[in-house]
Amino acid sequence: MLRRLAEGLPVRSVGVEEELLIVEPGTGRPRALASAVIRAAGPGAEEPGSGELCADERAAGEPDAVQPLEFEMQKQQLEIDTRPCYSLDELSRELRRCRATAAAAAARAGVTVAALGTSPVTVHPEVVPTSRYRAMAEAFGLTAQEQLTCGCHVHVGISSAEEGVAVLDRIQPWLATLLALSANSPFWQGVDSAYASFRYQAWGRWPCSGPTYQFGSVEVYQATVQQMIDTETLLDSGMVYFDARLSQHYPTIEVRIADVCQHAEDAVLIAALIRGLVETEARNWQAGRSDPPARTEQLRLARWRASRSGLDDVLINPVTFRPNKAVAVTGLLVEHVRDALADAGDTVLVADLLDAVLHRGNGAAAQRSEYQRRGRLVDVITAAATTTTS
Repeated sequence: MLRRLAEGLPVRSVGVEEELLIVEPGTGRPRALASAVIRAAGPGAEEPGSGELCADERAAGEPDAVQPLEFEMQKQQLEIDTRPCYSLDELSRELRRCRATAAAAAARAGVTVAALGTSPVTVHPEVVPTSRYRAMAEAFGLTAQEQLTCGCHVHVGISSAEEGVAVLDRIQPWLATLLALSANSPFWQGVDSAYASFRYQAWGRWPCSGPTYQFGSVEVYQATVQQMIDTETLLDSGMVYFDARLSQHYPTIEVRIADVCQHAEDAVLIAALIRGLVETEARNWQAGRSDPPARTEQLRLARWRASRSGLDDVLINPVTFRPNKAVAVTGLLVEHVRDALADAGDTVLVADLLDAVLHRGNGAAAQRSEYQRRGRLVDVITAAATTTTS
């Protein structure tokens, strides 16, 4: 995954995991048919319980992966994983390939898929029957049982765990902006939540989620994870749901803060900005540059603001921690990673993709616009399903 880095080239690998809702055409009702969809995808499909390794314990872009569909926690959703990519064009093709594979398999099972952070209509999630997921449902009650949310997880290659922890420590103030750009979950159980990303609010119920303070070293990071496990509150290290973390199995950083995006190109934008952040902060670490650490309370507040407002109101400036217009804060992020984007050849495409989402709005804006126009949540879901594979 680090071939380009090993050759001294500036482009890091990037892979994306996306979680998709499985919905019934015509009603938009989520259907508990993950097994049928994955079987319909053909060779390489894995039955629940055939292997206890869950999506939380995998990294996107497994080099030899052929089957891009995997189970997630609930039967009404599935996950798609891209291969590792080195150009944004390649990543765009991969995302569209994976989404098309999921949609085709879903159609054979009589359903469709939609890139929505939460279900706009009322749903009663059904946990995939592995021993691990059953244990989570028993241990965490409604937090696990109601956790039908769909995120976008981006993996970026790193050269060492030391570099990874240094990057994790430095990227924290910038992650809220990614949440605002990706926000795609305004509806929850049939009502408008008043949040652009209610997925992030629901996900925040886990005791192991959210921002992190600076670790300072790999040893402290590892010790922190072990201390969390030793409390016997978490089942295992796969449940360390930090907004950004080290992958357990691959040499990557996994950034988990974003909602799944309706438009594939918005997911490409999020991935490009995350790769730019990783490269920028790795260079800062190598040069011995660092800013004073932001307090976790500030980071949590900035993420709440992004979850509430999306791009429709002010965000928290990651430098001053004062309110600022969303367009200004997104511009500040692009400026922060400018050199990394330029070295990867991503500057023009990122500018175009950012202009597009700022002009048309994120997924939350699209959902609310469709609901205001048609007055039915089923139409919100149908429109999202169409956008997912367009």
